[in-house]
Amino acid sequence: MTEPFNPSRRSLLCIATALAGTGLARAQSAPTGSVTSGASTAPLRILCTAPGGTVPDIVARRYAEQLSARFPAGVIVDNRAGAAGRIAVAALKQAAPDGNTWLLAQGAVATVYPHLYDKLAYDPLADLRPVSMAAEAVLGLAVGPAVPDSVATLGQLVEWLRRHPAQANYGSPGVGTLPHLMVALLANEARLDLTHIPFSAGPAALVELMAGRLSVLALPEGLLRPLQAAGKLRVLATSGTARSSFLAGVASVAEQGYPKLVMREWFAFFMPAGATPALLDAASQTIRQAALQAPLRAALGESGMLAVTSSPAELAERIAAEQPYWRGVIAATGIRAE
Repeated sequence: MTEPFNPSRRSLLCIATALAGTGLARAQSAPTGSVTSGASTAPLRILCTAPGGTVPDIVARRYAEQLSARFPAGVIVDNRAGAAGRIAVAALKQAAPDGNTWLLAQGAVATVYPHLYDKLAYDPLADLRPVSMAAEAVLGLAVGPAVPDSVATLGQLVEWLRRHPAQANYGSPGVGTLPHLMVALLANEARLDLTHIPFSAGPAALVELMAGRLSVLALPEGLLRPLQAAGKLRVLATSGTARSSFLAGVASVAEQGYPKLVMREWFAFFMPAGATPALLDAASQTIRQAALQAPLRAALGESGMLAVTSSPAELAERIAAEQPYWRGVIAATGIRAE
């Protein structure tokens, strides 16, 4: 199977920040006019599907820093974490479609969750207006002190998990997230019986992995890289077809014989239903300009991410194209959520 649509110092600080929670954050600078109409005096509110210190939050805040100069009243990052992004989506549905409220969400909100939940309180095609891609990240598959140092490859991990069923568990930042699906696919491919332990966010699962109470965890590599450098965990594989530039010493899942585990986590901006094409296009152009700024690209790079943008139409096409793929993954793994 080919890769689906592959178009720091933050480590312990990210964990502590996420566990403490950060609420709302504000990024402001000298006003230069609204991004959409030039007349709005309201701040831009970016709803984020995850808590502080997580990868979606990092993406939202880095963009907020660059976007703040374009909004007279600044930019607010509003963390509406929980329920696999549904809380943030619900807040977006209630917002006025005036261009002053955006959603920053993981792609799974539009591509995976419609196939995962029997009852979803939103329709991604009707309730979310695609604006632009924001960032992409490769996932890393890591083990902690629960797994002996002699386990250094994906194949060796599979054999170790098979021989140690009492420790054959893995964590994720939530049911149906890409990190969950990556390890679930590994279990399906290798015919392993693994116990899934979902957490409210990736940093909380990292704490358990490093404490030895969790054996395996997949997360965006930006959260794993500094912890590997500090000797807190070991990354055994990354989720690309080729090695990641951020973890060049780690073999990819494709190299290690598991091409079905190839995937990228991506994040995008959305507006509420009712937002006009003019608003969507203006916001997309503004995001594109922000993504070209060196400080934003460098900050995302520190967290193992690439700035990636698109037009509203291109994002809509990507969502439509990926949905059948993830429908098949959900069917193959048997994952369901309530």
